[in-house]
Amino acid sequence: MMDEDRVRCALISVTDKTGIVEFARALQTEFGVRIVSTGGTARVLEEAGIAVLPIDELTGFPEMMDGRVKTLHPRVHGGLLARRDNPAHLAQAIEQGIDLIDMVVVNLYAFEATVAREGVSYEEAIENIDIGGPSMLRSAAKNHASVAVLTSPAHYDVILEELRANDGATTRATRQRLAREVYELTSAYDNAIYQWLTLEINREQGSEAPPVSALGQGPVPDDLRLFLTKAADLRYGENPHQTAAFYRPASEIGASGCPFHPVEPSFQLARARQLQGKALSYNNYLDLDAAWTAVREFSEPTCVIVKHLTPCGLASNPDIVTAYQHAHDADPVSAFGGVMAFNVPVPAALVEAVYAKGQFIEAIIAPAYDPMAVQLLTEKPNARVLETGGINPPGGVDYRSIEGGLLAMASDTVEENSADFVVPTRREPTEAERASLLFAWRACKSVKSNAIVIASATLGAGAGFDGGFALLGAGAGQPNRMNSAELAVRQAGEKAQGAVAASDAFMPFADSLEVLAAAGVTAIIQPGGSVRDAEVIAAADALGVALLFTGHRHFRH
Repeated sequence: MMDEDRVRCALISVTDKTGIVEFARALQTEFGVRIVSTGGTARVLEEAGIAVLPIDELTGFPEMMDGRVKTLHPRVHGGLLARRDNPAHLAQAIEQGIDLIDMVVVNLYAFEATVAREGVSYEEAIENIDIGGPSMLRSAAKNHASVAVLTSPAHYDVILEELRANDGATTRATRQRLAREVYELTSAYDNAIYQWLTLEINREQGSEAPPVSALGQGPVPDDLRLFLTKAADLRYGENPHQTAAFYRPASEIGASGCPFHPVEPSFQLARARQLQGKALSYNNYLDLDAAWTAVREFSEPTCVIVKHLTPCGLASNPDIVTAYQHAHDADPVSAFGGVMAFNVPVPAALVEAVYAKGQFIEAIIAPAYDPMAVQLLTEKPNARVLETGGINPPGGVDYRSIEGGLLAMASDTVEENSADFVVPTRREPTEAERASLLFAWRACKSVKSNAIVIASATLGAGAGFDGGFALLGAGAGQPNRMNSAELAVRQAGEKAQGAVAASDAFMPFADSLEVLAAAGVTAIIQPGGSVRDAEVIAAADALGVALLFTGHRHFRH
């Protein structure tokens, strides 16, 4: 190890003071390192009996402007940036009285923690934007040929071991790795400030003004910034030969997807707490996302069972156990091994109902679980059980990759007033049909296009309306809408008699309507807007089917 790689002088200025006293003491007592420090860090070290050179004595200039200016000085940055292999740099350092600094130990003002606090003011947030810290980190990282730069207490023990193994010197490989971490940190830090400031600008503009670059509300952004951190390595992707990982936003500020459509991140799938079960797979995440998205369409207690990204069971009922039973009965074969989502806390009786039906549990997601429900679920230790803590509102941004690029769009959260829906047929839907149609319309939104859904009100033990609704059959992902209708009819079977249907987009021909009507469907909800609407309406009138046009489509590709 070359002598110039030895650490003789370290500058220490940390917000997180975990382990800093022990680290500084080891530097000084074991390796004779001279320590320069600032403000609160200097006081902590001095109180621990560690000799410290205050930063203002190094610079010959007082800390000023409430600490805004203390390390932005040539005697700091010259000491960090001088190239040890450049005689001219070293001569200029001697001429200007600049001491070389071989190690920087800096972590930044806790900006994200500050802005996350309830009621934090704009001014307080601004004062917690670190200037000197990132500047020192970047200078040290640029000169990592000679300077070691530490940004986290997690580095301390590792670096001490390296110093002990190398007579007080660090290795180039270590300095290079630490430098890379600096730029990862500072880029994420700047992004957090960018995200926060964007939100603040949006708030100051008022709720009537769109975000600075809002998808779905005004111009889309020219520059899309996504900073993600790996949360987990996955066993594999869709297939065993594909590698995969799960990522979350590096910044909690960016967790909403801002600067686009801010959404409360607390209850998102990505932040759900896994109570038990095997590690989530790539396909688990996709199915859970589809289920969690679908169940949040409903305010009533609802169960959604998803298989391969499409609901195979979906029901709402004042009693969540009954909702589950109706959802399961829609397609028991597909429900086996499916992913389930609930929009209310899961009681023990629900887990007992799942066991009574002999359903294999792949994964469950819900806002919460009764303690006895959690205890019962331990009987299936491999079942993945996720708790979100609540229901986050719909919204945000949907991202999808294509080869060599990324698509982004505002989530499908259009506000619809059913009072504005139009009845183009001679026959109006009955009150009962209308209620079932509105359920079918929300259910259809979560089914892959071309989507056809058959649904109806559900009956209780006394064969009377029990206050709920259920999916009876679904045709999904078909290039031909008539094929989707035939699949939905086949799944619904005799239950299609007197039921209603929904189509996620307009019916371009009367053929799919005729398939549904032949199975006994009495009313259909669809967007309308086809050039052949008149043909479809005429067919509905001839068959006695009531139509309800919404004016919006809900493709889910």
